[in-house]
Amino acid sequence: MTPADSARFAWTALTRQRRRSALSVLGVTVGVAAVVILTALGEGARRYVVQQFASLGSNLLIVIPGKNETTGLFPGVGGVPNDLTLDDAVALERGVREARLVVPIALGTETVSQRDRRRQLVVLGTTHDFLEARELRTGSGRFLPTGEMERGAAVAVVGTKVVEELFAGESPLGRVMRIGDWRMRVIGVLEGKGHQIGVDLNDMVIVPVASAMRMFDQSSLFRILLKVGAHADLERAKQRVLEIITERHDEEDVTCLTQESVVASLSKILTALTLAVAAIGAVSLSVAGLGVMNLMLVSVSERTEEVGLLKAVGATGSQVLALFLAEAVLLSAVGALAGIGLGWLLVQVFVGFYPSYPASPPVWAVASVFLTAMGMGALFGVLPARRATRLDPVAALAGR
Repeated sequence: MTPADSARFAWTALTRQRRRSALSVLGVTVGVAAVVILTALGEGARRYVVQQFASLGSNLLIVIPGKNETTGLFPGVGGVPNDLTLDDAVALERGVREARLVVPIALGTETVSQRDRRRQLVVLGTTHDFLEARELRTGSGRFLPTGEMERGAAVAVVGTKVVEELFAGESPLGRVMRIGDWRMRVIGVLEGKGHQIGVDLNDMVIVPVASAMRMFDQSSLFRILLKVGAHADLERAKQRVLEIITERHDEEDVTCLTQESVVASLSKILTALTLAVAAIGAVSLSVAGLGVMNLMLVSVSERTEEVGLLKAVGATGSQVLALFLAEAVLLSAVGALAGIGLGWLLVQVFVGFYPSYPASPPVWAVASVFLTAMGMGALFGVLPARRATRLDPVAALAGR
């Protein structure tokens, strides 16, 4: 009996029991689709994070107050660091030759109002170089003025969403708005950029860093960004930053992060989560496998005469075993293919609603779940198939 004969025999047997076969296929389909969808969402999260950090550029070094003693993602935990001041930023600007730009950042939230409209917004304090460091552009007007970091003019740059909500879509250039108790003149509007690393740049107000620190009564900066000329200079710039800060603070109490280190750590975490949710989704395949086994057991009990006839004409026990295993594997293969198609379709629907989320089932997940479904069908088909091989030909022909 050739493999083609076994496949035809299995297909004929399954189509004779269409309703029960369809229910078993449905169980496998749902299990496979669940794995495809979950892995697509996990892979989409990883890609989204990578894209967000890639948008910052690969030559960026981030200096954060507080020394992180591990390689985790939450620097500054444990111990109270010294303030990271504007003087430190000036020292880095002068002492790190590899740095093209040194950008101090202060951050806070405040009530922003214009006439009778008001909103609670994120207010970011920085310098003129922030525009180039974060690869942004102004849609109209100009960005913060160049000059000394310690100077704090009463000017602001707003995002497009702020313009829509506080200025009713009219040009805000030259108009005065209040940030808390401070009066600030709007000199520019950022070009629409959307979210970067969870921050909506369209829904933000940017002011000079010195003004922000006085506004929020802060003595420490939130971050200092350094943009180096070439990616190869990142490590030298990092070592020089640590030397300067250690000399100024009498201890190494800052953490220097690069885009690569953050992305690598986040990728490991998100990959582990993807594998975890895939494993959870694979549990449903086990349930579907039990359905396949149940179908095959019923099939064997209903086809004892057929098995007896096969043995009477010379079919060996291994050939009968192969026939029933072929049925189980074929059943699982049809369900797996349908599940992959259904999962892919649902992922595309999700991406249609959320186009910024790059969800896509990874090839390794699709291949793994297909092979797992096939293996599950063979595994759960062994018991019914072995039962068929043990039937006595004479008793089987007699229907016993």
